[in-house]
Amino acid sequence: MAPVPPGIRFLTSFNRDQWYRAFTFGLTFLLYTSFHLSRKPISIVKSELHKNCSHVMEAPSESSSSQQPVLHPELDCSWKPFDRNNYKQLLGAMDYSFLCAYAIGMYLSGIIGERLPIRLYLTVGMLTSGLFTCLFGLGYVYDVHSLGFYIFVQVANGLVQTTGWPSVVTCIGNWFGKGRRGLIMGLWNSHTSVGNILGSLIAGYYVSSNWGLSFIVPGVIIAAMGVICFLFLIERNWDTELLLGQESIGVCVPVQQVVVVKSEAEPSAISFMGALRIPGVVEFSLCLLFAKLVSYTFLFWLPLYITKAAHLDAKKAGDLSTLFDVGGIVGGILAGVLSDKMGKRATTCAVMLLLAAPTLYGFSMMSQFGLGPTIGMLLVCGGLVNGPYALITTAVSADLGTHKSLKGNARALSTVTAIIDGTGSVGAAVGPLLAGLLSAQGWDQVFYMLMTADFLALLVS
Repeated sequence: MAPVPPGIRFLTSFNRDQWYRAFTFGLTFLLYTSFHLSRKPISIVKSELHKNCSHVMEAPSESSSSQQPVLHPELDCSWKPFDRNNYKQLLGAMDYSFLCAYAIGMYLSGIIGERLPIRLYLTVGMLTSGLFTCLFGLGYVYDVHSLGFYIFVQVANGLVQTTGWPSVVTCIGNWFGKGRRGLIMGLWNSHTSVGNILGSLIAGYYVSSNWGLSFIVPGVIIAAMGVICFLFLIERNWDTELLLGQESIGVCVPVQQVVVVKSEAEPSAISFMGALRIPGVVEFSLCLLFAKLVSYTFLFWLPLYITKAAHLDAKKAGDLSTLFDVGGIVGGILAGVLSDKMGKRATTCAVMLLLAAPTLYGFSMMSQFGLGPTIGMLLVCGGLVNGPYALITTAVSADLGTHKSLKGNARALSTVTAIIDGTGSVGAAVGPLLAGLLSAQGWDQVFYMLMTADFLALLVS
């Protein structure tokens, strides 16, 4: 008899429950990757919406005059209405409209998510998010130059994207206990950076030739992932027990009878004020407000800053900005591992925030000394800025959502996650707006604002 191949022995060493856990881990990872993938294009396209027209005019000067195309900067360079002198404020207003809608919607989303089937709630959110992301890109296809149109799309997209985070955190919290939650969620939370990287690469590929596709392609991807969510997402580990029970007993057993018995044992969802009274929720919410302010300012403005500081085109700046997210992946995992070993989430956040402030100042200086130092500081900044942000939104939120004061009521996870991330999203809305206003006075002012926010996050952590 032939020996069993080692790969097959490895696969069969896992029981059915472990396979379901791994499947849920991977699926929710991909689902939220698509959310961030669809948010990233706006930061890449900014430098295309308002181009440096003088560079466009000077580019063909090396060739003969007969080969020079006739350019009309007011028509062929920047995209109206972002061709005005106050373009930074207009771009900042688009960021603010998305993030403000996201912050407001997040508080409601968690409460709604506790009371609806997560799979259906998440599916609808992903399909509508895909629709609005594509609509932004169709503005290029149909030559739309109305600021109101783009702001409407951003507001609508911000609202529907709030369905994502409370849903996926609740799913992963239902499947994984507290034992190694920091490590598991640190690995899992890398979907944020992976989504940003993929979004940057996809948007960067199309940005110079057809920036509408920079939105349409990610929009199609998140909508397709919404269909996959509907077909495959298992919300809770006890849902598999129902499936196994049906397999063993046979199809003659009515499904309705089993569901009724299970639903009677389910606890009621926690109220908003009840979630606020959980120890640590308010403190970590405020800490995330300032941490997310820094992270989202980088998310929305880093490619444009690199374009201006390093004099690179939109595609190269977008590619280079992905290094910040690569550092964020490492920082999130490192924060999770350290918090597991020490058993102190707050201390881990405080140490990383303490190191982040001087690193931000170093990045503002190093970016003037060439490509090498810029790459190094991007990686370090990404790790120190996104590490605390990742830890609070995942392991800390899951810990507080299953706090001992709840006496086993797991129906608080979505609400607690929404409160923490919603408060953080207030900072995410304010940060890019302030960056748009302060950058008119020089990028140094933006970095001073970021360092101040990091210091405030340290104080409340």
